[in-house]
Amino acid sequence: MSNNADMLLGEVFNVKDKVALVTGGGSGIGLMITQALAVNGAKVYIVGRTEEKLDRVAEVYGKDIAGQIIPIQGDVASKEGVQKIVKEIESREKCLCILVNNAGIAAPKTSTQADDPEELRKNLLEPTSVDEWTSVYATNVVGPYLMTTGFLPLLQKSTDMQYGWSGCVINITSISGLVRISQGHFSYNASKGAQVHLNKLLAAEIAKAGFKIRVNSIAPGVFPSEMTTQDSNENQKSEMPKEHKGGLPSQRPGNDRDMAAAVLFAASCQYLNGQTIPVDGGYLIQVGT
Repeated sequence: MSNNADMLLGEVFNVKDKVALVTGGGSGIGLMITQALAVNGAKVYIVGRTEEKLDRVAEVYGKDIAGQIIPIQGDVASKEGVQKIVKEIESREKCLCILVNNAGIAAPKTSTQADDPEELRKNLLEPTSVDEWTSVYATNVVGPYLMTTGFLPLLQKSTDMQYGWSGCVINITSISGLVRISQGHFSYNASKGAQVHLNKLLAAEIAKAGFKIRVNSIAPGVFPSEMTTQDSNENQKSEMPKEHKGGLPSQRPGNDRDMAAAVLFAASCQYLNGQTIPVDGGYLIQVGT
């Protein structure tokens, strides 16, 4: 008997009626992911610290779509904040099918250009504080750990062996955690490197414990976001000139559809676990890991 019907795009990348949660879903890559899931029928909770920004996303992008976008104000950088988010979702849903840990922060750049060790020390040490490093690490590494472990029961409840679905976690890491250069962002790149390894640890230990929950990460390259452009418009979108090449083989930055394709693949491919998927326009080819 033919299995042609199973090969249709709507079946292969089917997130219809799935319950999802996206942290940092109010702008940038998080908003791209929110749209990709909600437009294709998922019920998407978006979490962020700014209520106005979240409400704007629901207003602009939640109309006339197959799914839903539901704002929840919250902070993933503290255990108390995460526990509050978990409790809120548990009060509303019987399961969580897709958890996207996207929220992230970066500190101001430092310069690695110097004519002597004294200048390099000045450039790297003087503007740096321990609070900066711990704040970046708390959001970019501890936050995804707390969110993933906090939602394990709801993620396991989404597993449906009859239809082959397993609850999944998608960590939005970065190519900055894979490259061998600092890009002037030591604290950010170090945190993203830690997050890439955390992804492997969580995938391995959850599988070893016998739970049907997949953990993968997407490592974006150059995409327009508030982090990369320091701005967004009235619809929470950031813009980057199309001529921005940055040495990329793609000769352009990433766009909404690029990220949508990546997240729908990571969410839908039930045979994908413990992997980091670079979506970078070929940046790693040029820079190396």
